[in-house]
Amino acid sequence: MTDQVLTEQEIQQHFSTSLPHWVYEDGWIRRKYKTNSWKGTLMVVNTVGHLAEAAWHHPDLTVSYAFVIVKLCTHSAKGITMKDIELARKIEEVVQWQPNAQGNSALEGTPQSDLRFSYIKYD
Repeated sequence: MTDQVLTEQEIQQHFSTSLPHWVYEDGWIRRKYKTNSWKGTLMVVNTVGHLAEAAWHHPDLTVSYAFVIVKLCTHSAKGITMKDIELARKIEEVVQWQPNAQGNSALEGTPQSDLRFSYIKYD
């Protein structure tokens, strides 16, 4: 499979359908995840690291106490490809996952009302 670079219009279409919190700037697609603590930041970084390694497609990360910025670009193609879009979708799916968001899961999720347990600020 060749790494076909997507046009900005194609990138924006993916944003509007499945990646509404991602932006395109300076040749990268980017997303900032806000966390509640260093513990939450490390959990996001480790999640992104696992997914990126499994996909063999590695983002640039900016890591701070209460946020993580994920930036994706296919360096070999010198632009944004479906590799970036698909990894962004998987990162979004896993980092933003809330087990009981639909109310039908046996898993209750972390209590958002108690900051001792809340680790990420969900969108």
